[in-house]
Amino acid sequence: MTSITFPGQGSQFLGMTKDFFDNFKIAQDTIAEIEDATSISIKKIIFGNDDNLLNITNFTQISIFAGSMSIYQTLEKNFGFSNLNINNMLGHSLGEYSALAAAKSLTISQASSLLKIRGELMNSAIEPNTTNMAALIGLNCEDIISIIKNNNVNVEIANDNSPLQIVISGSNHDIENSEQIFLSNGIKKFVKLNVSAAFHSKFMIEAQKKLSFEIDKINFVDPSSAIVSNFDASINKSINKIIENLKLQMSNRVRWTESIKNIEEKGESQIIEIGPGKVLSGLIKRISNKFDIISINNIQDLEQLKKL
Repeated sequence: MTSITFPGQGSQFLGMTKDFFDNFKIAQDTIAEIEDATSISIKKIIFGNDDNLLNITNFTQISIFAGSMSIYQTLEKNFGFSNLNINNMLGHSLGEYSALAAAKSLTISQASSLLKIRGELMNSAIEPNTTNMAALIGLNCEDIISIIKNNNVNVEIANDNSPLQIVISGSNHDIENSEQIFLSNGIKKFVKLNVSAAFHSKFMIEAQKKLSFEIDKINFVDPSSAIVSNFDASINKSINKIIENLKLQMSNRVRWTESIKNIEEKGESQIIEIGPGKVLSGLIKRISNKFDIISINNIQDLEQLKKL
């Protein structure tokens, strides 16, 4: 009983998945397909030496997708991954598009085109340097909701990442003003994030409407495995419900804790994280101790496939 997870923004690093690209033709073909679909030089961005370029939202999202899909395609073509009993696929924010592509609801080219637009819309959704995000370490989502309500804090929960890590979004002013309130109410650490805007919040509503219009142009098909939606943490194989949730994702909370709890309740015993970094594996361990977790980030990690 296996679920596959795909990472989101923040997991990127220069040189990610270069070993797959160097050693597997399918990884090279996957990157080429994404470059053709987007007219973006993915190889230059992720295999180059310009951190600033990789960290621009316009390029970050498509680059992480490229890394995730080059690994997934390699596993499917060269390591018999399609023979696994994969019940669910889920991804964190942009990772949901990786999940949809891996589950064959979207082609890689279709997902690439949407993510290119998504990155551009999110990067330009609000005037630069007017909004921000912060990670709150030490309390769970319900605790943070209570602090927000009791102190009339004008911020929103953007990511419920684990019972000990919540990310908030808001204007620069409101993020600044909220720091001491949260610290005085039990938060252990308040960490401002290096992002271009306040994602997964009301500041993304206009961008979300534009992306929904683009989503409507795409011909989705039913997925090979159930998709766990960020928007409401529901597990669906109905493509209409999956699309409905996807359209609402950008301006609403990523319900990661609930998503992992929901697949736990379904009796899942194994989670495989595919893509750059091991962020999700760390979060999942803080949510539940019921899973065997494998993270495939580089060629050395392929040894772990022997456990399957």
